[in-house]
Amino acid sequence: MVTTHYAIFYSSFFAIAPAAYNEERISSQIDAMAADLKKGSLVRAIATELEGSVELLASDARIPSYILETNGEILDIKGDYALVRFSRPTPNVWLRLDQLQAAA
Repeated sequence: MVTTHYAIFYSSFFAIAPAAYNEERISSQIDAMAADLKKGSLVRAIATELEGSVELLASDARIPSYILETNGEILDIKGDYALVRFSRPTPNVWLRLDQLQAAA
């Protein structure tokens, strides 16, 4: 019984994920953003980039309001991802660089 549920989840996840993840578009945006965003930069999350993303599909589909309403600080950058700390007492979160913009 457990194996059946796992197989259904696994197949449904990978049926959705490729449509939400356009690797060419994301890699070109990340290259453009990497020059602007550095460790210690203040950033804001971009709602349109977060909606439907693979990162959001792997977790709760609702975006917490503090991620969109407050600035975050980049603590670390590894590859295409940045570790961001927000001003709320919540765990730090890894977001793709194309999902972030420099805070005004």
